Amino acid sequence: METVLHRIAEGAGSQPGVALARVWLVDRGDICSTCPMRAECPDQTRCLHLVASHGHPTKAGEDWSRLDGAFRRFPMGVRKVGRVGASGRAILIKDVSGDMQEFARAEWIRGEKIVSFGCQPLVFRGEVLGVLAIFNREACDEASFAWLRTFADYAAVALANSRAFAEIERLREQLELENSYLREEVREALPAAGRFVGGSPALQHVLEQIDLVAPTSASVLVLGESGTGKELVAREIHDRSVRARRAMIRVNCASIPHELFESEFFGHVKGAFTGALRDRAGRFQAADGGTLFLDEVGEIPLDLQGKLLRAIQEGQFERVGDDAVRTVDVRLVAATNRDLGAEIKAGRFREDLFYRLSVFPIFVPPLRDRAADIPILAAHFAEAASRRLKVSRPRLTRADLDRLTRYDWPGNIRELQNVIERAAIVSRGGPLRLSDLLPSARAVPPAAEIPPTTVVLSEVDFKERARANIEAALKASGGRVYGQGGAAARLGIKPTTLMSRIRVLGIRRTKV
Repeated sequence: METVLHRIAEGAGSQPGVALARVWLVDRGDICSTCPMRAECPDQTRCLHLVASHGHPTKAGEDWSRLDGAFRRFPMGVRKVGRVGASGRAILIKDVSGDMQEFARAEWIRGEKIVSFGCQPLVFRGEVLGVLAIFNREACDEASFAWLRTFADYAAVALANSRAFAEIERLREQLELENSYLREEVREALPAAGRFVGGSPALQHVLEQIDLVAPTSASVLVLGESGTGKELVAREIHDRSVRARRAMIRVNCASIPHELFESEFFGHVKGAFTGALRDRAGRFQAADGGTLFLDEVGEIPLDLQGKLLRAIQEGQFERVGDDAVRTVDVRLVAATNRDLGAEIKAGRFREDLFYRLSVFPIFVPPLRDRAADIPILAAHFAEAASRRLKVSRPRLTRADLDRLTRYDWPGNIRELQNVIERAAIVSRGGPLRLSDLLPSARAVPPAAEIPPTTVVLSEVDFKERARANIEAALKASGGRVYGQGGAAARLGIKPTTLMSRIRVLGIRRTKV
């Protein structure tokens, strides 16, 4: 585009008798607060931007190719250039001496011995793209003005073509970015990831929340311990949304060096810093029309959170080293294993950014609260490992499943997958050797191993004591059954077992 604009101005400005040729293009209003013609501007949403200039000054040292002068913007409909841009009708002043009031700088007109002025709209398929104006030191007759019209028509076609090629290049660049980021995501994703596996009430609750929020455009904050599958929740939200046909771009905020944060998120132009050898679009632009997944969002340095917040709020950003404002349509999904409330109190996370991200929070329960899913997950990972590693599928016995179910799983699903994969390699198709893979110190005693009581209770007394015990646990946990500190964890039983007992005993839960 820059090359085309330069050649248009140079081609018109090099004609005999032409002192100065300038090109303005229609664009959005951007410097309204400082524009010297703001008082005359009827519509601040768009104006004419000076984009190319070529001329022959009489005074040595003057540069007429500069684009930052007083007339770098013209309001639509204001003065000669603005009227041509708004109406699409050309203006020819054969003798400027009789219309000197039409020019803002009469002294410049006299000093440069300007005789005539011509201004033609740049029109393509009925749309005014901009304006081409020439200041002549010779009289401009109708024939010369007709030549300028022909030149403007060709210039408009060249501009339209360059815009089309620029859009094609932008789309190509975005596709390359999407492919690059998707390949990166595939490399980092869990090998057996695809869809949720299991049927526990805790998992079903997560899926219900996904169903609720996925069709909307609301920002989602996925919370949970490391290894619980937060990235899978983000993928499911994207796949069930209207943006599913576009890319979901994942950013691991913890892996980005501080000095490269802006470039990674917003991109940069060539030469913006050492090592910027070419223009590069950032992840916001790659996610345009799709979903941007900010993994480990709690790791973003405090001094950079404001820039991220602005991009999220306004949907606009600038590449590093570039003044052009770019607009994107991106749906935000963020994830963290940190307690952001505590981070806010400690001054390490912005409260306004937290509220912007957590329009709809989803808590992913740890694997110990999804014990019913462990046998299903173990079988799923065993099958996937045997295919991927090209080894015989390890045999899962009832004792194996009991041991897996009793283990605390501090690393959650990721740890379970790693254990099964190691077992598939070590067992060579034989029984699993879990004693070598699971530290016994972390094993949770089975709930069934309750020391026998020496007191004999009637059935009624037993139920009353069980009711009182459960009610006390619910009160202490604020009515919560699932999760750390929940009633089930306090009682040392599975949440599904506790829910069954609550229904049988007719206990009412009051959430605090």
